Amino acid sequence: MNPLVEPIDALAPTELIRTARHAVLAGIGNEGQRRLAAARVVVVGAGGLGSPVILALAAAGVGEITVIDDDVVDGSNLQRQVLHRIGDLGQRKVDSAVRAAADLSPLTRVIPVAERLTPENAARLFANAHVIVDGSDTFDTREAVAMASEQLGIPVVWGAVQEFAGQATVFWSAPPPGFSPVRLGDLYPLGSTGETPTCEQVGVLGSLCLQVGGLLATEVIKLITGVGEPLLGRVVVIDALRARQSEIPLRAAVPA
Repeated sequence: MNPLVEPIDALAPTELIRTARHAVLAGIGNEGQRRLAAARVVVVGAGGLGSPVILALAAAGVGEITVIDDDVVDGSNLQRQVLHRIGDLGQRKVDSAVRAAADLSPLTRVIPVAERLTPENAARLFANAHVIVDGSDTFDTREAVAMASEQLGIPVVWGAVQEFAGQATVFWSAPPPGFSPVRLGDLYPLGSTGETPTCEQVGVLGSLCLQVGGLLATEVIKLITGVGEPLLGRVVVIDALRARQSEIPLRAAVPA
């Protein structure tokens, strides 16, 4: 797949040093790193999945990360929301994102959006993005992400974690030639999920959030730089208790 993002002209000397191990990777190199520096990524949710995604993308040198989350840091979430610290309790999660990203990558711009994502504001918040990461934990938010991204034709790197199980895939309503459109509704048809239990009710393995979040960040990097094969049309399913990772094909429920 061709890269999503055109590269900037040059990296700052400090960034060349900081990202040197990317520069020697086949398929990324200096040009791929310059693409990352030019990229604009929106991350929906700064919780269990958003935390490792934001950390990984900032460390990778992504130029701009917009973080959308209207919640504050709660002590019961710190076993999986590794972006935040004890000292952040009661503070906005998006503020933790700004601090953590600056500590990792001073040239990464983090735009904090302390709003709940809705069908009314999603298109506005996504308008300039190259890639969207959906790390939200409710289907109302996931459907709002899906509706806006499908309208705009922006790829969505999507993940979910509950108890000891995780999923990850890429949705894209307007992929490049050679790839078929795949949408959230092809995996979870509208209204099919019913009332899903919350993390508060059934729990979630914190370390699994890091595993799935790392996978999501890798998919973002692949899309931006054009390296590898994206998870478009494939869903990775992780069973942490049995240390098994499998893959299932995903096709459009109704041909485009």
